[in-house]
Amino acid sequence: MDIHEALDWRYAVREFSAEKLTNDSVEALISATRKSASSYGLQPYKMIVIESEAVRRDLLPYSFGQQKVLDCSHLVVLAAHSSVGDHTVDRYVDRHIQVRGVAFDTLAGYADHMKQALSAKSGQEKREWAHQQAYIALGTLLTAAAALRIDACPMTGFDHGAYDEVLGLSQRGLESTAIVALGYRSPGDASASLPKVRFDDQQLVIRI
Repeated sequence: MDIHEALDWRYAVREFSAEKLTNDSVEALISATRKSASSYGLQPYKMIVIESEAVRRDLLPYSFGQQKVLDCSHLVVLAAHSSVGDHTVDRYVDRHIQVRGVAFDTLAGYADHMKQALSAKSGQEKREWAHQQAYIALGTLLTAAAALRIDACPMTGFDHGAYDEVLGLSQRGLESTAIVALGYRSPGDASASLPKVRFDDQQLVIRI
């Protein structure tokens, strides 16, 4: 399946079947999302992958009536770091050294540049920036799911504070950004056969 076929196939699933994703499928999605683009490569977020039906049942009252939170195979919560600063850069530099086997001296100038760029932001701007990076990861997750013929429904309409409390995100220095229900569409979901509604080239694209 090419990328256009995959994107034409995907839609925001309204009703999931009872079929569960295999562990291999879940791990493939996690791996793909982990490779997502991110500003400076800093990835100031985490993925919380929830298979537990009990936990999803606890979250359902805070999901604005979206039953698919419970009915899907797995629920992913993308959560941004609530604190961003020098430690965000240091974390990345340590990982860079570990993966590429380079000396710190080769990264010192770049590390200082990243720290200065972040320090120029207000606290609120840093938090917004972190959530923006999580949204980039969300796009990667949805595209990977389409390519693997795994159904997904992204949602931002939920009680973020309640989700954070149920999942203990604040204690982990995180705050929820978006959620994605994953699984396989129900044969009875009429939305699957509807034409995709998107603006055409002339309405959406400006070429200069």
